[in-house]
Amino acid sequence: MFFSKKKFIAVLSFSALLSIGTYAQGVSDSVSQVATDTTYWTKEFSAGLNFNQGAFSSNWSAGGVNSVALGAILKGKANYLKGKWSWDNQMEMLYGMVKNEGEDGRKSNDRIFLDSKVGYSLSEHWGAYFSANFLSQFANGYNYDEDPRTLISGFMSPGYLTTSLGFEYKPNEEFVLRIGPFSPRWTFVTDLSIADNIEENYGVPVGEKVRTEWLALQLYAEWDKDINENFNILSRYQMYANYETLSFKKIDHRLDVTLTAKITEIISVTFTSINLYDYDQDPGIQYSQGLALGLLYKVSNKKE
Repeated sequence: MFFSKKKFIAVLSFSALLSIGTYAQGVSDSVSQVATDTTYWTKEFSAGLNFNQGAFSSNWSAGGVNSVALGAILKGKANYLKGKWSWDNQMEMLYGMVKNEGEDGRKSNDRIFLDSKVGYSLSEHWGAYFSANFLSQFANGYNYDEDPRTLISGFMSPGYLTTSLGFEYKPNEEFVLRIGPFSPRWTFVTDLSIADNIEENYGVPVGEKVRTEWLALQLYAEWDKDINENFNILSRYQMYANYETLSFKKIDHRLDVTLTAKITEIISVTFTSINLYDYDQDPGIQYSQGLALGLLYKVSNKKE
């Protein structure tokens, strides 16, 4: 099922509040000054929509299943830089559905990622920072191997809010590495019924809705590169290690990769991939990928 309007509004509201709160931590400019100093802002926004469909006659000898698939992606950045202070904001939202004849609609992609960071330059390539990022999904997820299907995830089930204080290395505008030796994280599972189907309950104690990890290290690396005017690579790696339960198998790793190739001004091919290792979810490596052809709209005031 598609996500509800209330959930979508809640996510956007959270993003706005998070960005405003983080900005107030370090930037001395007043709100009115920031609003008027538009020359200090670099903004990007892109929206994509893809559609796939297959149909077969009832006597098609090779066999086949009628199907319809729809996907959408929204990406945005708004970065502020003045003197030694910077404020970087990022949003990435993906959702996809597939409907095979004779089956209920099932989601094929579902991601909410929001990130906001205030930084202060210490040298040409190094700086101090405070950041907060949020990761969750829009809609319920199910295990279809069981009959009837069982609920295994949903909006804020799980949801991750991670704050981080540390140092960042930024040799150019395409790459950034954050090293956060103090990175508290809150893991949410607001639907208590999920514990009935997921034994690990995403690391949250059964019967509770939040798990707090105060003492932890976070590494965050991002490479956002325009190979040329028609091809972009966005790669994001996150590592999280709780000092209190530190062991090799308890360190979380997540790698997100998005490749976008423009065929024409409005038609593009998008490849998305997620590689995830989280012992609190599953002792093995999780992987998902998608490839889609669709429409893409992009605007930016970035200087080439």
